[in-house]
Amino acid sequence: MANTKSAEKAARQAVAHRERNVAMRSRMRTAIRRVIDATAAGKKEDARASYKAAVPLIDTLVNKKIIHRNQADRHKSRLAARVKSLD
Repeated sequence: MANTKSAEKAARQAVAHRERNVAMRSRMRTAIRRVIDATAAGKKEDARASYKAAVPLIDTLVNKKIIHRNQADRHKSRLAARVKSLD
């Protein structure tokens, strides 16, 4: 348990930040899943649109330091390869 006022506030903030981070990470995973599902179904236009929507979302998580930049680059690269394979 927190012993000081500032530690209590930090604990409250940590809870709020964690909830926000979990939601953002979930949003990213959903965007990635949409691209994968579209490519698996062979829907070229849906896959491209989903990829264009997913990339800025992934980059946002890097800027907020929720995921590492290498992980983001890996996700984007693999998704781009999937989308390109439909051509």
